[in-house]
Amino acid sequence: MHKKFEDHLRKKNLANNTIRSYSTAVERYHSFYDTVNKTNLLNFKEHCVTHYKPASANIQIFGLNQYLEYVGREDLKLKSVKVQQKRYLENVISNEDYQNLKKRMKKDGRMKWYFMVWFMAATGARISELLQIKVEHVHAGHIDLCTKGGKIRRIYIPKTLVAAALEWLESQQIESGFIFRNRWGRLISREGIYQSLQKYAKEYGIDPKVVYPHSFRHRFAKNFLEKYNDIALLADLMGHENIETTRIYLRMTAGEQYSIVNKVVTW
Repeated sequence: MHKKFEDHLRKKNLANNTIRSYSTAVERYHSFYDTVNKTNLLNFKEHCVTHYKPASANIQIFGLNQYLEYVGREDLKLKSVKVQQKRYLENVISNEDYQNLKKRMKKDGRMKWYFMVWFMAATGARISELLQIKVEHVHAGHIDLCTKGGKIRRIYIPKTLVAAALEWLESQQIESGFIFRNRWGRLISREGIYQSLQKYAKEYGIDPKVVYPHSFRHRFAKNFLEKYNDIALLADLMGHENIETTRIYLRMTAGEQYSIVNKVVTW
């Protein structure tokens, strides 16, 4: 049943990570209950709300609702949990820490990681998008990717990054294909990237909470708006379907808010 459900989700052109999350939610539900009814569904929802953050609980609920639609029980669909939007950004690497991280990586000869961090912060690429970048894309100065809705998203690679990356790739005798590979020539895994970034953050004395792949995408957005205040263009560059998603970058980080409070509040 679960295999057929996953096939159903693939036909809806959902991302692989989303399919895995939804399928896991259904498996978790069935580990608790043998039958699908309103009482069991509400109890499962209560379990999710109790044990997960609202956003994570909603993933479970969305997965179950997709399953209910698949089995023809849309009448049993659950309402999602209201997520209170915070008025600040959390755990975004500062420009100072970003520059310091790059500097230390370059000094220590960790060039692959140096360029990986630079690519994420200079393009706004998600980790899944970053891993699709090839030498050919660096030469072209951009990569075109097909989004979930069948639209094409173009990620631009700035000229300064292109020049430096091509010089590095030439020194490594990498002439074509994917640029971020592991020692065995395969694409580096998401887990491998996350764990390595955490290790380097601790080694360089940077808070590990702000050193993770998506943090550099946030840094791209923050830096872009500081230099070119066009929220609509940023939404296009980030690949956001709704400009409201992009508006969060108009907000300060919690650290930035606190810094201003300390300067302003002298009474």
